[in-house]
Amino acid sequence: MEKNTIGSLIWLRLIRFTHISNQLSNDFLKPFGLTTAQFDVLVQIQVYKSLTQSELAQKATVTQGGISRMLSRLEKEGFIRKTQDWKTKYITLTALGEDIVNKAMPHQLAFQSSFFEEALTVEEQKTMYRLMTKVHKNSLKKGNTQK
Repeated sequence: MEKNTIGSLIWLRLIRFTHISNQLSNDFLKPFGLTTAQFDVLVQIQVYKSLTQSELAQKATVTQGGISRMLSRLEKEGFIRKTQDWKTKYITLTALGEDIVNKAMPHQLAFQSSFFEEALTVEEQKTMYRLMTKVHKNSLKKGNTQK
């Protein structure tokens, strides 16, 4: 068995952190009646105002199959509205959806920020942000070359 590279160790830490962060966020968002994935989807809709299901699946952290089930639940709960323009379905937030995102957002931002603010200095956070942005952009390039 070959030794791990520093790159593979970083990747494993990121995967583990993401997993734990999502679990903790799911617990944190329970009082709002949301999961982390649902919160992400609602925020994406709020930011872009109106999206198709495929646009939403690309922007959110949900698979194409998972997005369909989730949107059905969010619609049933009254958080989103689907409208159809010929063959294209658009998804928008309802007033209830706007309200729940606006209530949950400051709490979720503070909770997520606490992971970094409690462990890193402001300068370390800025460095981490720059480095993660650089890695993210490189991953997007890799994704485009594999298509």
